[in-house]
Amino acid sequence: MGDDKQKASDIARNIWLAGVGAYGRAVEEAQGRLEKAMEPPKLFRDLVKAGAALEEEARETTEAARHSVEERINRVRENFNNQRPARTEDLVKLSKKVDQLARKVNQLSKALADLGIDSKRGNKAPTKSVTAGPAAVRSKLVRKKAAPRKIAAKEARAGRKARNTGVLASKRTR
Repeated sequence: MGDDKQKASDIARNIWLAGVGAYGRAVEEAQGRLEKAMEPPKLFRDLVKAGAALEEEARETTEAARHSVEERINRVRENFNNQRPARTEDLVKLSKKVDQLARKVNQLSKALADLGIDSKRGNKAPTKSVTAGPAAVRSKLVRKKAAPRKIAAKEARAGRKARNTGVLASKRTR
C-alpha cells in the first residue's frame, strides 16, 4: 500500500506539473503574440508598400490625363481664336442682306398669290391662264393695285342700291 500511495502521489504531482507547464506555455505564447502585435506585421508592411506604389502610379496617370485635357482645351482655344471674330459692320451687312431677301420672298409670294398659285402648297388655284413671265407678273400686280378702288366703288353702288330698294320696300308696305 505504501507503493500504491507513492504511485498515486507521483501521478497527482505529474498532473499538477503538467498543469503548471501548460499555464507557463500559454503565458509564453500570449507574450509572444503580444510582442508580434506590437510590431507591424509583415503583411501590413507589404500592403503599405503596394499602396504607395499604386498611389504613385495613379498620380502619374492622373497627371498625364490632366495634361491631355489641358492640351485639347488649348487646341480648341487656338482654333477658336484663329477664326475671324464677327465685326459689327459684317453683322450690319448680313442683316441688310437678310432684309432684302425677306422683301424679295414677300414680293414673290404676293406675285404667286396674284397669279392664283398657293405659295405654301405650290398648287395653282382655278383661275385664268396667264403666261407667268416677269412682265406679265408686273402688269398683273399693277392691275391688282387698282382693283381695290374698283371693288370699293362697286360695293358703294351696291350699298346705295340696297338702301334704295329697302326704302322703297318699306314705303310700299306702309
